Amino acid sequence: MKLARQAFITAMRKVASTVTVVTTDGPAGQSGATVSAFSSLSADPPSVLVCLKADSRIAQAVKDNGVFCVNILSEDAEELANRFAGALDQTRPNRFEGLEITNTDEGPILPKATSFACSLNRTVIHGSHAICIGDVTGISDAGEQPLTYMSGAFHVVRPKSD
Repeated sequence: MKLARQAFITAMRKVASTVTVVTTDGPAGQSGATVSAFSSLSADPPSVLVCLKADSRIAQAVKDNGVFCVNILSEDAEELANRFAGALDQTRPNRFEGLEITNTDEGPILPKATSFACSLNRTVIHGSHAICIGDVTGISDAGEQPLTYMSGAFHVVRPKSD
């Protein structure tokens, strides 16, 4: 039975995910994009995965640089999420302009973001996306609550009261 594409999209909109920006830097240059598909993969060895649209600039830059940094945005970082999603590209084509970033060999760490610096271990193409597996080489814990996204809107995480 073939699943209807729209039914899949509608159901996935009900899944909350942290808002992350993948950055990279190296011979192919500095690049960054907002992504929602990020997950831990293994603690032994420490590794994560991100899914990037296979034909995107960020996917090509990660492949060419061989490194990336996953930035988990803080709950007050909606502007950053929109900026790196391309919403401001017409007026601000350099997505890093004016930001106080911390440069690493893997890619920039964004303000107030908890980050996972990674070396690219493997890329697997599946459908329209590249699954990028990264070996974690560094962690920066900003201690901030994460921004999340669900049903087409940003949300903040709060404990459920009893």
